[in-house]
Amino acid sequence: MNELGALKVLHAAVEMAPLAKQGGLGDVLGALPKSLRKGGADARVILPAFPGVMENVEKHGYKCELLPEKIYAALNWRVYSASVYEAEVEGVPVYLLDQPELFTNPNIYPQSLSQASVMPFAFLSMAALEIQGCTGWKPDIFHVHDWTASILPLILRWHRHYRAMRAEYDVVFTIHNLAHQGIVDPSMLTSWGLTRDAFSIDAAEFYGQANLLKGAAVSSDAITTVSPHYSWDIQTPEGGFGLHGVFSSLKGKLSGILNGIDYDVWSPSNDPLIPARYSADDMSGKAVCRKKLVELCKWEDDSKPILAFVGRLVQQKGIDILFTALDWLMVDNCRAVVIGSGLPQYEDWAQQFSRTYPDYFWCLTDFNDELAHLAYAGSDITVMPSLFEPCGLSQLIGMSYGSVPVVRSTGGLADTVIDYDTFSDGTGFVFSDYSTDELLKALYRAFDAYNDEQRWKKLVFNAMSSNFSWDSSTSSYIDLYKGLRIGD
Repeated sequence: MNELGALKVLHAAVEMAPLAKQGGLGDVLGALPKSLRKGGADARVILPAFPGVMENVEKHGYKCELLPEKIYAALNWRVYSASVYEAEVEGVPVYLLDQPELFTNPNIYPQSLSQASVMPFAFLSMAALEIQGCTGWKPDIFHVHDWTASILPLILRWHRHYRAMRAEYDVVFTIHNLAHQGIVDPSMLTSWGLTRDAFSIDAAEFYGQANLLKGAAVSSDAITTVSPHYSWDIQTPEGGFGLHGVFSSLKGKLSGILNGIDYDVWSPSNDPLIPARYSADDMSGKAVCRKKLVELCKWEDDSKPILAFVGRLVQQKGIDILFTALDWLMVDNCRAVVIGSGLPQYEDWAQQFSRTYPDYFWCLTDFNDELAHLAYAGSDITVMPSLFEPCGLSQLIGMSYGSVPVVRSTGGLADTVIDYDTFSDGTGFVFSDYSTDELLKALYRAFDAYNDEQRWKKLVFNAMSSNFSWDSSTSSYIDLYKGLRIGD
């Protein structure tokens, strides 16, 4: 067994900010391995070089070199090879897989799951198992993230060749969003070299299909979710997406570890992307940010509270009840800024709001990092009425920037936001039932606090004084890794 300082962990994922980012997974991979290295673990990342990744390496000036050995993997009755680049990203070694035949989708995630569209993720998993031959570095632990990397534990358990290596490694599987499970035709398992045992009720079988996430959960040594509350949610019929019974049976190896926030990126005291910096002790710069946001939206500032929503325009985020509530609130109570892309009907809804309320509602149906920073810095309230939320980062960022969160009590939102009307050290406003009426009640409570200058100052100070750095989460992960190695 290795000592803690020599613990070697390879993270397998398809996103890592700032190289590849479609959502919160990218933020986690951009921060967690870096924090783990500061905590004494030798954490590294293996990442597909989807379109744009190598360009981002060059854009950020990261050191990068082509390794002399290629990686080979047998999939669907042929052998694929990939060149491997080793980049150093914020001090983290990252192995970039250059396979132009497989890694062609600039959006990373396929619209539908077929042999061709899932093959890139199968290759990623096999490449992780072959990394030692290419680099000379052998991990103790594979830490795989979401269904797109979930084939790795299945391969270690049931592959005709790789199962002989199972005793050499421990596997941690982190679920970032159970709504996406990787449900595919079972014939794919055979074409990747898995035995028939992989397709059984105790493995990946799921109503006649193969569920890659389920198979990973069964075959990993430990399962984590990105917040404690979410680890409970997925064991319920409401939050388990058909797998609640599976996770209840696996609860002995299931735990929730709250995501952190990278304050090197998300802090108004050192943010280069906002027009003025500020802190909980000196809020003068926030007024400058508000002025810049108002100018961007081409509004006249009447001192009404500004609401911000930054995220995907999908049902999970509560867009239906949010927009219905805003229709009640516009003009008389607040202004709102929405930044994010998603389902066409929600993007159309946002654009219609912009035409109906041009002096009170502004939207960008795309993601823009600089404008996201400005939205948090210039707004008063960050709203997250999510139907479900594994962890959530917007509420953590909102608190950091003094944009008070109004959230539904679910998943990580329930773990991170304290209701101000219930507790004196509250950091936001929380509601329980998923309905427009309950969201409106929470927002009206926020408006009442906003109109009381002393109450609002205290609330904003509480929120900005909250600490959700990766330090605590990193310690929990290292304890988990160490426990697995001791168990060996």
